[in-house]
Amino acid sequence: MRQVIATAGHVDHGKSTLIRALTGSDPDRLADEKRRGLTIDLGFAWTTLPSGREVSFVDVPGHERFLGNMLAGIGPAPIVCFVVAADEGWRDQSADHRDAIAALGIDQGILVITRADLAPDRVEEVIAQARVELAGTGLGQAPALAVSAVTGAGLDELREALDVAVTGARQPSPHERVRLWVDRSFTISGAGTVVTGTLAAGTLAREQRLELCGAEHGGEVVVRGLQSRGGPVDHLGPVNRAAVNLRGTAPEEIGRGDALVTPGAWKVTGSIDVRRVTGASFADAPTELVVHVGTAAVPARVRPFGDDHARLTLTRSLPLSVGDRMVLRGGGSRRVRTGVSVLDVDPPALARRGEGTRRRETLEAMPLGGDAAAEVARRGAVRAEILVRFGIPLPSGRHPGVERHGDWLVDTDSMERWTTRLREAVTADRTSDPLSAGLPRKAAADAVDLPHPGLLDAVVAAAGLRQADGRVRDTAATEGLGAAEESLRSLETRLAAEPFSAPDADDLRRLGLGPRELAAAARQGRLLRLPGEVILLPTAPALAMRELAALSQPFTASQARQALGTTRRVAIPLLEHLDSRGWTRRLDSGHREVVR
Repeated sequence: MRQVIATAGHVDHGKSTLIRALTGSDPDRLADEKRRGLTIDLGFAWTTLPSGREVSFVDVPGHERFLGNMLAGIGPAPIVCFVVAADEGWRDQSADHRDAIAALGIDQGILVITRADLAPDRVEEVIAQARVELAGTGLGQAPALAVSAVTGAGLDELREALDVAVTGARQPSPHERVRLWVDRSFTISGAGTVVTGTLAAGTLAREQRLELCGAEHGGEVVVRGLQSRGGPVDHLGPVNRAAVNLRGTAPEEIGRGDALVTPGAWKVTGSIDVRRVTGASFADAPTELVVHVGTAAVPARVRPFGDDHARLTLTRSLPLSVGDRMVLRGGGSRRVRTGVSVLDVDPPALARRGEGTRRRETLEAMPLGGDAAAEVARRGAVRAEILVRFGIPLPSGRHPGVERHGDWLVDTDSMERWTTRLREAVTADRTSDPLSAGLPRKAAADAVDLPHPGLLDAVVAAAGLRQADGRVRDTAATEGLGAAEESLRSLETRLAAEPFSAPDADDLRRLGLGPRELAAAARQGRLLRLPGEVILLPTAPALAMRELAALSQPFTASQARQALGTTRRVAIPLLEHLDSRGWTRRLDSGHREVVR
């Protein structure tokens, strides 16, 4: 089992020193960080816990000037090691990091009191103070330990506590869709572009194709190679730190805030509706805020819907999901302003007066995490794969108000309305033109006003209609040819008496039966049209088989013609029709036999 843990806490409270003591590696990788003794950007290290479980650490800066870097570190991490120094206690950036954790909904972690050797008598007081400050977050009841990275006191106990935390942590599925938020991008000689990030769910593998959602570039990339904890691997599941060697993009075309995702599995969107879950109200929000999600920091225009809801229009599209947690900051602020949860990644346009008020009411009724039935009702119908892409769980089993039609989830009321409209449109088409072959598919979809043409098959089936040759017809409707009905009945009477005496062109012209009338009669199953405009009754093939079966086998076309009492013009197409149905079999150029 593997896991990723991010640090959090005030500047100079010993986060990096603690990671060095636990792992033996220095997470400060920049020369300026080593010179100044101050963490500026994200650092990385890993170790093996007493149980043999492996854990990676993402060390974040604590200084207020680098809050954006801190958010990029804890954004994708599922567990936090919250650090407070015993000799200083709770400080300003402690509160900033607490607010970020609360906004992101992180509820797995450990409270670590560092520098216990400098103020051993203050440890209990600092733990109590930190618990009060963390009470409104998911870490309010997290295990608390005191350590000294200098003397080593408490480190073994911390390793044991980390083991327990990793064991009890939620385990995402390796079969989920991938979304790897990139936190670093660089070049390795002979390998090319390499990016790193925290794989929170899904699986990465060599030669896997991914979609790059970048600030500057996008498109398909291929995983050329993988590394984790300093060594190459063929595949990698959650939760892991991953170094991904990419084919298909240059290092300058990808960077922090970009994402590698499973192709076609995410909604890449620049407009979202959100709900406030922590922090300041939207009522007095500035018109623009910076949105932090994953490792990305993107400016967004804010349209409030009351105190708790808003629409965010991002300056660039991101792969987002219903339920994603985000941090909002003012452009020049070093503080967390608001924490939000995404309610809708594909919100409707709001162009008319009063739509903002109605949208607020809709958002107020939405549950966190999405509601498939509500989404289906709003859209009338939606493909199941779209809901999955949005991050909305599909309804299990039967759900009131939702019907399953193949890949479509359809609102019951909408389906009833569409089927009624379609029946009316088909009936109107038939009434206005008795010879109509049926309503063309496009006309049918337009008449019903379907949200997507792909729904038409489901609506046709639900309406009890049928499709043929790109048209929709009602097979239960009263058949007839309108003005040509009398002529058709006359022809039917004649053929009933002489089944193989097909009318010639002059006969049909006198009867007023042209191609449209004959086609309509054939669709109604009243006539059989054979090549060369040979017109017979649908019963003619069966009647012909009675006569042909009585002949000596095999027989010639001439013998068949004589047995049927007809002409070569009729006999040859009829025999070929019988061949196509498998009732007769052609042996050579001159002979056939009845298939027994």
